[in-house]
Amino acid sequence: MAALPSLCRCFTTILGSYRPSRRSFNIRVHPSSPIRLTTRKLSSSMSQPNSEPAATKTATPTAGNNDDVLVQYVVLRRDLIDTWSLGSVVTQGCHASVSAIWSHKDDPHTLQYCRPENIDSMHKVTLEVMGEAQILNLSEKLTDGGIAHKLWIEQPENIPTCLATKPYPKSMVSLFFKKFKLCK
Repeated sequence: MAALPSLCRCFTTILGSYRPSRRSFNIRVHPSSPIRLTTRKLSSSMSQPNSEPAATKTATPTAGNNDDVLVQYVVLRRDLIDTWSLGSVVTQGCHASVSAIWSHKDDPHTLQYCRPENIDSMHKVTLEVMGEAQILNLSEKLTDGGIAHKLWIEQPENIPTCLATKPYPKSMVSLFFKKFKLCK
């Protein structure tokens, strides 16, 4: 939070003394694009514009609801969540996630996802499937669709426990995962 005042001073320096009435600034920073300023009209029911710029509310770069945010999908089996310890299932997801990233460590999306300035703002979506047949079916559909992923097979039991994609822009992979529920 200590960086916020200096961030505000930086934007104040860039913007000079420009202070529009009834407008606020919404500043969006995406790792692969320069900073851009957008404005939006404040509601007429507000008597005074917010004295604090919207940029101060988000200190870390974000893509908001942008479909091009890099995301890694992790899919766990619900039947294992119900029968194994929580720690064991989480560990399976971690194995798949790290393996998918390491296996594609030279991929441009993976490199961007793991850049030092992005490491504290990674996006992962953790979903669930009902059982082994569903996770094998999903893996097959991803393979057919050209989506790189790791299907984690727990050894020595030879049980497919979960899968994880390499990082992709959300718009490229979200359709493959639309029918699955968030893991809760």
